[in-house]
Amino acid sequence: MADTLQLVIITPEREFFRGESTFVEFTTTDGDVGIYPKHIPTTVVLDPGILRIHNGKEVREAALHSGFAEILGDRITILAEAVEWPEEIDKNRAEEARIRAERKLEDNAEGGKAELALKRSVLRIRMAEKEGR
Repeated sequence: MADTLQLVIITPEREFFRGESTFVEFTTTDGDVGIYPKHIPTTVVLDPGILRIHNGKEVREAALHSGFAEILGDRITILAEAVEWPEEIDKNRAEEARIRAERKLEDNAEGGKAELALKRSVLRIRMAEKEGR
């Protein structure tokens, strides 16, 4: 059997995922990372991006919003603000959020909050389009 990681992903609303993975990819404030089993212990801050959970040749993707990841050898725990499977995303709602965030950025209102809202809405749109919605 191939080496695996125990992956747990928790949001304030639910336990999003619990299971094994051979490789996990996500976006941190320092860029994209990929984690294999036996990784050195570390903690990272997450940025909005695509979460990829590999299990052999199978890959599941989700929209992962801000949070933290604790990596301890063969275990990863992700505490995220929100995580969504593509089929859970309402593309029309994400488009509306993108428009609102762009307007706030143009008006220089809410600076960093508007930029983060724009990143989240664009991520949701990308994931919904992958799902063909």
